[in-house]
Amino acid sequence: MTVQTSKTDVVIVGGGIGGLASALALTRAGLRVRVLEQAAEFGEIGFGLQLAPNATRILRSWGLLGEVVERGVLPGRLVMRDALDGTDLTYLDLAATERRYGAPYAVLHRSDLHAILVRACDAAGVDLVTDTTVTDAEIGDDHAVAVSAVRRDAGELVLAADGLKSLLRGRVHQDEPVSSAYVAYRGAIPMPDVGARIAAEDVVVYLGPHCHLVQYPLRHGEMFNQIAVFRSPKALAGEPDWGSPDELDAAFADTCEAVQAGLPHLWRERWWRMYDREPIGTWTRGRLALTGDAAHPMLQYLAQGACQAIEDADSLATLVGKHSGADGPDWDRALADYTELRTVRTARVQRTARNWGELWHCDGLFRTVRNALLTDRDPADYRYIDWLYGG
Repeated sequence: MTVQTSKTDVVIVGGGIGGLASALALTRAGLRVRVLEQAAEFGEIGFGLQLAPNATRILRSWGLLGEVVERGVLPGRLVMRDALDGTDLTYLDLAATERRYGAPYAVLHRSDLHAILVRACDAAGVDLVTDTTVTDAEIGDDHAVAVSAVRRDAGELVLAADGLKSLLRGRVHQDEPVSSAYVAYRGAIPMPDVGARIAAEDVVVYLGPHCHLVQYPLRHGEMFNQIAVFRSPKALAGEPDWGSPDELDAAFADTCEAVQAGLPHLWRERWWRMYDREPIGTWTRGRLALTGDAAHPMLQYLAQGACQAIEDADSLATLVGKHSGADGPDWDRALADYTELRTVRTARVQRTARNWGELWHCDGLFRTVRNALLTDRDPADYRYIDWLYGG
């Protein structure tokens, strides 16, 4: 077994967006960082993600926003429509949103953001290690060790960025992911393959009874991205094979022509069951800390998963800088402040995401009331997102 003990301040477990964002932010704060990734190479599954101003503002401070904009799309609007009759309900003018919050709303291919972060980490001197599956952490008062079958990586801090099913979260809090009984199908295809009946300039969300469809362009408008989400009757019944394509077809059977036109472009060979976890009040134990989905996995209705991971990274790095002296970081104070600040904010995002899911998927009288409220909304009314996009 290889023992790695020198020249590492922080060992990050997980090389996804959250782990790489943390590695970059902490390296920029003057720390020596190693990232341990279990895959043979750094990479991400290819589909789209949304970056709201609370994330793009941070990416700009890291010098990465120009590359994000170059690789992505700055859509004109975020539009909500009724999935049954196709009517417009409300929208956000994203140019006005950028003026209000001082940073743009961007959409881009997930793999593009990941590649941008890998290159930035490499250029900053982050030690990027692959083929390493961490199985445990040894936790001390002034250090921690990430343990795998082939190596032991010691640092002043081990930061767990190992996702929804985080193994290391179990060293901090004993809980399990919570099933929403909803499932997501995705698809990203070349724009020429998109039919004329599908709008491709904006971020469009079709709200339906127990289902919704999100559409937006990627890569300068060269690709078209979709996410179809629905509640699975098989999941509610406790059946193990829930979320299958026949349930997808049934869930969207009564939707409008525009939604129907998009469904054939989804990947039907793979689907993603939607889980989150209950918020927890602490993300640390000794010198082990959580970040990203390991700390606060959330449902996707606010499109904030990657955004909150980027916020985590920036917050921890800022607090390390605040609580550093001649002898280096005061980790106890930095981690205490990190927990206090981030658990409160991300818990609100997690709970609000659940509430928005209920709003999006309502039926009957509740759908009628929701549509009336959204239709009456002033597009310049930001009361429900100021707390989120303003950071």
